[in-house]
Amino acid sequence: MDAPFLLPAEATAAEAVEAIGDELALFDDWMERYQFIIEMGRKLPALPQEWCNDAHRVPGCQSQVWLEAKEEAGRLYFAGLSDAAIVSGLVALLLRVYSGRSREEILETDPKFLRDLGLVQALSTNRGNGVEAMARAIRSAAAQTA
Repeated sequence: MDAPFLLPAEATAAEAVEAIGDELALFDDWMERYQFIIEMGRKLPALPQEWCNDAHRVPGCQSQVWLEAKEEAGRLYFAGLSDAAIVSGLVALLLRVYSGRSREEILETDPKFLRDLGLVQALSTNRGNGVEAMARAIRSAAAQTA
């Protein structure tokens, strides 16, 4: 799979959620967790400029967020980015969970893990709504031709 599409680091979405939870638990406070999430976003591959348009934009996000999906060998791979550092980190976190998975696994992985990990509650209302909109967009892509 070519960049900017992300390959999964963990074998399953559930393992990715667990790994993210373990990593976030290493930090004592949310400022450190935010920094960790921002660093995740900085590691995202750049998107082609032609994808930074309204056709790729995720609605419902305060910041600009762009998402692209590609299917290969029965798996959906995602590329994404935002114009805001913390949001790019949240994009990276979601892509870690969902990219490189089958449509069925994506649809079976409820984004409630965002609340379970305390991410939505730790964000401003607009950012919390935005990360949930990103998860909906990813799951919607999986449902489109499932």
